[in-house]
Amino acid sequence: MAVKKSGAGRGDLSVGALLGWASRRLSRARLHYGHGTDNPRDDAAALVFHALGLAHDSAPQCYRLPVSARRAARARALVERRISERVPSAYLTGVSWFAGHEFRVTRDVLVPRSPIAELCLAGFAPWIEPSRVRRVLDIGTGSGCIAIATAYSLPTARVDATDISPRALAVARGNVRRHRLSRRVRVRQADVYVGLGARRYDIVVSNPPYVSSSEMRRLPREHGAEPSSGLRAAHRGLAVIERIMAGARRHLAPGGILVVEAGGTAARVRRRYPGLPFTWLEFEHGGDGVFLLHAADLPD
Repeated sequence: MAVKKSGAGRGDLSVGALLGWASRRLSRARLHYGHGTDNPRDDAAALVFHALGLAHDSAPQCYRLPVSARRAARARALVERRISERVPSAYLTGVSWFAGHEFRVTRDVLVPRSPIAELCLAGFAPWIEPSRVRRVLDIGTGSGCIAIATAYSLPTARVDATDISPRALAVARGNVRRHRLSRRVRVRQADVYVGLGARRYDIVVSNPPYVSSSEMRRLPREHGAEPSSGLRAAHRGLAVIERIMAGARRHLAPGGILVVEAGGTAARVRRRYPGLPFTWLEFEHGGDGVFLLHAADLPD
């Protein structure tokens, strides 16, 4: 490893030099990005800063700080694991960010990355008046990131965060506790709407599984570290979306909205429901394949 020595006079590496090495190493490895970071530099920063115990908002002031040989070795080990195992950096650090909030993640949940984060930050405006939202349902909550981000932006709302996976629910509960939102975010096991009774919500939001079996085989290796149950869906990726659509009208309050990420199955969704007035949302920070429907436009 050829890196520039810091000016600390102790022979230590600097944070900036270590970060530069990690970025170059990842660039040469031709990895896939998109699990919370979208380029080698940001991925390197996630790994190096975690290994050194540095806050990300300490950059760039911290770049001149010296790094001991022990801590540098820890950072190098994480970088090498990222390359050899093709594991998203969030699984190596156990931390990911969504809508400006930090979340703990394990391989029991997908790495948070949905463009729905922008909707959460906006309180789902202008599609619904934030002040009138009282109840929200997050289907397939995983880490709990959408439910928790929604609770921050809608401080008078109560959120049901549901998932079918007990292990995912354990991760979500831990994140809810860490964010001190247990009074307003309820984590519970449910299979889409099964287990919720007749509850109605002002917002039903979901980033469900929507990858077909054939598409799963073509995904980059990094996706193999994620739980396949959070990615793969039968019926060419439509199975879970169809169930969400089928029960949405019964579980939405008057004036409510349904928001679902369909990703690469967006065209299939349009063909499956040709008469519905979908709004396909656009996002300032990238991402697509998310549709919105109003309760009144949904079939009974």
